Amino acid sequence: MDLFIKKRIKAIQKGDQNAYADLVDLYKDKIYRLCYRMLGNRHEAEDAAQEAFIRAYIHIDTYNPEMKFSTWLYRIATNLTIDKLRKRKPDVYLDEEVGGTDGLTMQAQLPSREASPEEAVESLELQETVQRAIEQLPEKYRSVIVLKYMEDLSLQEISEILGLPVGTVKTRLHRGREALRRQLGHL
Repeated sequence: MDLFIKKRIKAIQKGDQNAYADLVDLYKDKIYRLCYRMLGNRHEAEDAAQEAFIRAYIHIDTYNPEMKFSTWLYRIATNLTIDKLRKRKPDVYLDEEVGGTDGLTMQAQLPSREASPEEAVESLELQETVQRAIEQLPEKYRSVIVLKYMEDLSLQEISEILGLPVGTVKTRLHRGREALRRQLGHL
């Protein structure tokens, strides 16, 4: 597989656009899933995945053949989604006080998201609950959780994608799991 990818990259660097289509076909689902899990929105994920492939194509000359292509591509997609998350502005701040109340916040006004016991048994509902919990994580924890548990990447690969030491990746994984455990303790 690595040999196939390296041949495709050499062909791309010589101007063969069809060779890039092969790489897009190979990685499109994985990159979309990564973007979706980071952003939690199908349309934003489609846009981010497409933009990641465009950036990778434009900057293919900067690709280091010593590195796995998938790691390089994941790094582009992860950085893109983190940028998109940082640019998001909330419409309502949940910690704002509601006017005319004695310290009541917007958070207290939200209906409970807890699923009934029957719904919790259903696999799809459980996946949605976990996805929402992941979306609530700070981006630094969300990215390592998604890359490790959703994309099944090694700590070393995550380290390379995010440009962090392996120890930092381990710490963020631990803290992200703890945050998820607190959020999903009711399940």
